[in-house]
Amino acid sequence: MDILYFILISYGLTQTLTYGHILDRIRPQGRFFHCSMCIGFWVGMLVHSISGYTSLLNYECNIMDTILMGCVSSGTSYALSTIFKD
Repeated sequence: MDILYFILISYGLTQTLTYGHILDRIRPQGRFFHCSMCIGFWVGMLVHSISGYTSLLNYECNIMDTILMGCVSSGTSYALSTIFKD
């Protein structure tokens, strides 16, 4: 169940950072900031890194797990964003 929470949290945060209209004024215009795969990777690493501060996620925090969870977040954010296009 932790992985499902992780994916949903990462996807939601990625979508907000990438496409949220509330951030249009402060979001840089580079291609990186409009790519759900790119932002998804860093969001996944961030969510995994702070997982020790929440009771929703119970992951061991080491560098390899953080990188791998970034990859999981990147792939699932990209896949879900192509399925649920606006």
